[in-house]
Amino acid sequence: MTPREKIHQAFEKYPKRSYPKGQIFIFPDETPNHLMYIIKGRVRSYDVSYRGSEIIVYVFKPPAFFPLSIALNDFQNRYFYKAEIDSEVRLIPKDEAVKFIKDNPDVMYELLCSVYRGVEVMLGRNVQLMSGSASSILIFEILNECRYFATKLDDGSCQLTASETDLAARTGLSRETINREIHKLKKLGLVKVTKAGINVPSSEKLQAKFDSKK
Repeated sequence: MTPREKIHQAFEKYPKRSYPKGQIFIFPDETPNHLMYIIKGRVRSYDVSYRGSEIIVYVFKPPAFFPLSIALNDFQNRYFYKAEIDSEVRLIPKDEAVKFIKDNPDVMYELLCSVYRGVEVMLGRNVQLMSGSASSILIFEILNECRYFATKLDDGSCQLTASETDLAARTGLSRETINREIHKLKKLGLVKVTKAGINVPSSEKLQAKFDSKK
């Protein structure tokens, strides 16, 4: 049985909650007495800058638990949690979730791998914010979207689910800057913008462009 199948079997008895796209369901300083296990959709944790713009900290997709900080370290939650798209979660009592994770090393390993991937993205994002250009910051984020969230189409391209507004929130760049940099990438043939959103014809070519900026 795979770790995901174990989690599904263990937690399918717990209540399910559905959240429409855009709904905030955990606020800073709230301390839920349960963990949430995401079974469908995508959830972002974020803070709000002094200018009122969202700063995305992490994006969760199945299978993932959140907020782990209150269960593993008893830290107070500091972030908003919002459904990026229509999402479903199960509410797991904190103590039972922690016991299950401790009793199942393969599940713990799977979660650690997921957390590490997220940490790697955040560290890379910080490097770009400190030393990169607007172009490299945006390309880094688009490549992450291709790697972890985008839909792979039959022609080999990646269809992003993130909008320009989402990319602005993840990068800290203004919406206007994102739009300008997307236009530059379009002229180079590295992205397309259609009614379906942003499409990356070749993530390899986009990666080569990113590497050339290092």
